[in-house]
Amino acid sequence: MSLLFEFLPLILFLGAFLYKGIYAAIIVLMIAMPIGLLIKYARTRTLDRMYFWSTVFLLVAGGLTLYFRNPLFLYWKPTAFYWVVAIAFLASQFIGDTPLVRRFFGLVDGLRLENITAAQWNRLNLIWVVFFVAVGFLNIYVAYNFEQATWVKFKVFGLMGITFVFMLVQTFWVAGIIGDDADEDEKEPN
Repeated sequence: MSLLFEFLPLILFLGAFLYKGIYAAIIVLMIAMPIGLLIKYARTRTLDRMYFWSTVFLLVAGGLTLYFRNPLFLYWKPTAFYWVVAIAFLASQFIGDTPLVRRFFGLVDGLRLENITAAQWNRLNLIWVVFFVAVGFLNIYVAYNFEQATWVKFKVFGLMGITFVFMLVQTFWVAGIIGDDADEDEKEPN
């Protein structure tokens, strides 16, 4: 259900773009994302920080795009957001006890995350930093080298798909480490 609240505003954005163009699409997205954020908060009584900050970035970039009638602000929104997230992930290795990626996986109940070493968490955290930087560059590459319609479709389906596949791979990696330890525990004689 959570995925619906993140993906539905993008589908509405795409529909508005196809129907009325980029400026109408921005208005629809600027309305849909805060509503989605409020619904998520009402359901969980917790603030999804990534969704919140993505909404803030959208409202700023969307507002600038509408005010200056220049979609470049919107094109840069995903890149700026991804790069700020990359900086936050990188900083988490030096500030606090736990890298952000460890905290992210800690949100999943029942995972035996203590089986993963600090060095493995730091390595995985750096992989996330590289991912967010790379996806930010990819977004700008598509925005500047392809038609606007291609960028809109890439924003809706490409960025979400790339992020989903990346997170799926990370989940399998974490599950593999946890699973290996669980298998070894089962093999030990009682």
